[in-house]
Amino acid sequence: MSIRRVRPDDVDAVVDLVHALAEYEKAPDECHLTSEQLHAALFADAPALYGHVAEVEGTVVGFALWFLNFSTWRGVHGIYLEDLFVLPEHRGSGLGKALLATLAAECVDRGYARLEWWVLNWNPARKFYESLDAEAMDEWTVYRLTDEPLRALAGDAR
Repeated sequence: MSIRRVRPDDVDAVVDLVHALAEYEKAPDECHLTSEQLHAALFADAPALYGHVAEVEGTVVGFALWFLNFSTWRGVHGIYLEDLFVLPEHRGSGLGKALLATLAAECVDRGYARLEWWVLNWNPARKFYESLDAEAMDEWTVYRLTDEPLRALAGDAR
């Protein structure tokens, strides 16, 4: 098993895994990611998305997609983990921890202050994250604008 940066030839496998994650999260109809979109995001001249894959015997079986955020309180960047997923048959093998450890090393090596992510309240992975001493940020509420409410608010700026 190995953890490495995502390469262009991994894109199709990662897209398939993103769709598997959407299925796991009971929202397959909400996932519209294409290989073209992911390739453009990861391999643009100035990418804003980064990724790592977990590979077993030459097959990509897990991934982490992430981007930089910034803490105004700490005055430095951090990593926001958008998605972490390992195929069910490879869970418990240490791949999830290895992916997170790789991102933690990115933070430490670059002087970043935080590694953050969201997880659904029902997801049993919460126990795994807590075993790493990750802190649940229960006092925060996530807000999101999409679709028509997003367009309506944007109209106020025009």
